[in-house]
Amino acid sequence: MLKKLYRKVRLLPKYGKEPYVSFYRILNFYPYNITLYEQALLHKSSSIKLKNGKWINNERLEFLGDAILDAIVADIVFKEFEYKKEGFLTNMRSKIVQRETLNRLALELGIDKLIKSSARNSTHMTHMYGNALEALIGAIYLDQGYRVAKRFVYEQLILKHLNFDVVVQQEVNFKSKLIEWCQKHKYTINFEITDTYVDSNNNPVFTTVVVVMGTNLGSGRQQKRH
Repeated sequence: MLKKLYRKVRLLPKYGKEPYVSFYRILNFYPYNITLYEQALLHKSSSIKLKNGKWINNERLEFLGDAILDAIVADIVFKEFEYKKEGFLTNMRSKIVQRETLNRLALELGIDKLIKSSARNSTHMTHMYGNALEALIGAIYLDQGYRVAKRFVYEQLILKHLNFDVVVQQEVNFKSKLIEWCQKHKYTINFEITDTYVDSNNNPVFTTVVVVMGTNLGSGRQQKRH
């Protein structure tokens, strides 16, 4: 009986020790399966090879966390802006989950101090922190469930580090967002100017076509004012 009890005690999380304390400072709760959280902060450049030949890093958790974060933010803005239309809600969600915002939130949380990475290239560093934050949300979801993940996003990210009034006024750079999405999924993207002319005020106007993987996805018109 005592032997079984001893084994159970040994399996309990060591809440008073590292890395539990470091994660508690970020999450405001103690992880149960801390391996998930450690994996969430393991960049691809520092992947670990297991005995079975499988490589471990945070990419799979990032994929999951990206989807969970989208759902959580949609849930929050839907309830926060009760009388707003779909377009407004979609725009708000885009502003909150865009890479620039996630990178900033990750830095303010101190995630950068816990990430394990061997990356030296600035291109890899650009989105590393935001990706790790998404992976961390994926880890929370697997370890604690949707409700705890939502509480983390709302209490630790939105209430402490975001101001909805400021976000409403913020503009989203959709071109950068599209480029970022294509880079993430390794799709080629080109912006091809198909027409130029000068308007009545002598301002040049450009018509540009967006081509992704050789497919024309649409066009837009841009006016440059003097």
